[in-house]
Amino acid sequence: MGSMNSREPQWLSEDEQRVWRAYLHATTLLEDHLDRQLQRDAKMPHVYFGLLVQLSEAPRRRLRMTELAMSAKITRSRLSHAIARLEKNGWVRREDCPSDKRGQFAILTDEGLDVLEKSAPGHVSAVRAALFERLTPQQQKSLGEIMMIVAEGLQPKEAGADLPWLR
Repeated sequence: MGSMNSREPQWLSEDEQRVWRAYLHATTLLEDHLDRQLQRDAKMPHVYFGLLVQLSEAPRRRLRMTELAMSAKITRSRLSHAIARLEKNGWVRREDCPSDKRGQFAILTDEGLDVLEKSAPGHVSAVRAALFERLTPQQQKSLGEIMMIVAEGLQPKEAGADLPWLR
């Protein structure tokens, strides 16, 4: 019975529990707030907006689907579904990769760029009001550092890591 699994879990202290729940509540409410704003103003969920942003910042407004999944931190099947919806709207198109028979590019169309440019001001206002205007510059800096540490810890570099874009 000396296995690692039989040890008592290290439960969160009251202070840790308070921080954990505040984090969960804030991130859930923030994502919902941004989703509702984008649905209202641009008829798309927050994740779709993020995909359009990624494509707009890429050279020639194009990325391989695998790169887009990695930068968006989503599964390939979720990306495929999102791109299909964005294609239906005329905001993105797919092209086969000439050097890799299985690979595809997602390309932001002119119409997609137009939708992005029209929806970005409302989105940035929502982000500013919900997050940045509530924090001091030092709190903003600390939050950025903390989130980078958390993200780096959840993205192991070794082969075979279980990451969303590899699923």
